[in-house]
Amino acid sequence: MQRHISLRDFDWVLVAFVLAICTVGVVEIYSATLHTKFVGAHVRQVYWVLGGVLVMLIVSRINYQTLLENVPWMYVISVASLLAVLIFGQKYLGARRWIKIGSGVHFQPSEWVKLVLILAMAKYFADNRQAEQSLLEVVKAGSVVGVPMLLVLIQPDLGTALTYMPIAIMGLFLGGLRFKYGVAIVLVAALAMPLAWHGLKPYQRDRLTSFISPEADSQGKGYQVIQSLIAVGSGGLWGKGTTQGTQTQGLFLPVPHTDFIFAAFAEEHGFVGALGVLLLYFMVLMRLIHNAQTAPDRAGAFVVMGVVAVLAFHILVNVGMVVGFMPVTGIPLPLMSYGGSSVLFTFLALGIVMNIRMRRFVN
Repeated sequence: MQRHISLRDFDWVLVAFVLAICTVGVVEIYSATLHTKFVGAHVRQVYWVLGGVLVMLIVSRINYQTLLENVPWMYVISVASLLAVLIFGQKYLGARRWIKIGSGVHFQPSEWVKLVLILAMAKYFADNRQAEQSLLEVVKAGSVVGVPMLLVLIQPDLGTALTYMPIAIMGLFLGGLRFKYGVAIVLVAALAMPLAWHGLKPYQRDRLTSFISPEADSQGKGYQVIQSLIAVGSGGLWGKGTTQGTQTQGLFLPVPHTDFIFAAFAEEHGFVGALGVLLLYFMVLMRLIHNAQTAPDRAGAFVVMGVVAVLAFHILVNVGMVVGFMPVTGIPLPLMSYGGSSVLFTFLALGIVMNIRMRRFVN
């Protein structure tokens, strides 16, 4: 006899940490956009979060095994949506990344494709139970991620394309990647870098190199990094207070409600506040890993760890970018940065994680 799936089996601790981060994000978006043309963005962010919670509740009721069974169709639709962006997408700052679906509403397919790839990799390696993957299997798995990644690079959107890599890496690692194949992949990637470098747009090259010595062009290529470092450093131990950050309110810090929201938060809430937010993210990742460990099957564990890989990559790169340790790639900070597509992706992923968690009680 199966036990009835109930919302009581939700990981409410995880939900609490997630909503705490969302709350911090909404407050900081309000502060960062107070004197800009984006004023009021925090209200829209609240709507996105509420919509995300609703989506999470709905998706949590859908058996993840059903989603895995329909992965081939979902993959085809995801590739088609990326092609649609290249053909019909609106061009903004030299890139086509969004499809306009209403008045002021833009949909970014590359965000939800991450979830499809997580499911695809989980399905692939759950069905392939070899202790160690052959070279052919490694190439097949790489191609599953490689096709959407190439389409996103063409947009061009280097930042989002890079977020697909941890999905492939986590899948291969958990699926049983032989050491020699891992070394071979690293060597091939290293040899391909010069070719990839020449394939990048000039502004993308500037972003990848400006963080090394931003002072060399403080008013140009290195401007974003320098202003971010000033904001983080000026926050001190306790920060200047909400709406009191001079770099943020003075409009020196670029896009403080999206890519550089962590810098704005660090300026206004200091080292203690920044450390508190990082602790919240750490707790979210630990709860997710715990849910992966208790998943009812191999596929469920792979799905949850795929979510962990994407979120951890986002956090690492965004925070690293803000403090000048990594290049500026336009990767948002999950749940804090303004943006409906990113918020909905995260809650969609959490909805599937919740379903996997609840299924462990079904016997």
